[in-house]
Amino acid sequence: MASKKAKPVNYRRKREGKTNYKKRLRLLLSEKPRLVLRLSNTKIVAQIIEFDVKGDKVLFASDSNSLKKLGWNFSFKSLPAAYLFGLDFGKKALSQFSDKEIILDTGLRTPQVKGKIYAFLKGVLDGGLNVLHGSEDVYPIEERLNGKSIENYAKLLKKSNEESYKKRFALNLKNKADPCNMNVKFEEIKINLLK
Repeated sequence: MASKKAKPVNYRRKREGKTNYKKRLRLLLSEKPRLVLRLSNTKIVAQIIEFDVKGDKVLFASDSNSLKKLGWNFSFKSLPAAYLFGLDFGKKALSQFSDKEIILDTGLRTPQVKGKIYAFLKGVLDGGLNVLHGSEDVYPIEERLNGKSIENYAKLLKKSNEESYKKRFALNLKNKADPCNMNVKFEEIKINLLK
């Protein structure tokens, strides 16, 4: 009678595509709190989490919908929103974590150079949190960070094709947020946060 070798079964969260255990182990061995960042289709969620044997403890959490209270009526998942949310998150969490080093945890997502994750990280660092990070050349350029590039694109589209402009920026126009003035609103909120 032939016998087959038993096939090893992966952990459930690995099978479901939720956890990279090698990466998680490296983060946990540092024994530092993790700044967990998750991007969804509508918003950005950030939490500061500490490992516990019974399960991870969430010490501080927020999402980019908090920008609405500050007067941001544009998309909550854009690059300027990621920076402003990072700045807001950093300022709020600074009172609890001013003396601790924190590690960025992006989960299964690989950060794209000059993308939303690095825009958020730049905001958190400007907010005062001590997050371990590498080189400075991964952050988005200032024109993309403050919404000037989106503003220029909106102005160009409005001149050339009004119908396409209304379709592309429908959510902003519905919220009475003119994309041609995004940079002005960005600077206003940034100044208020840095006070």
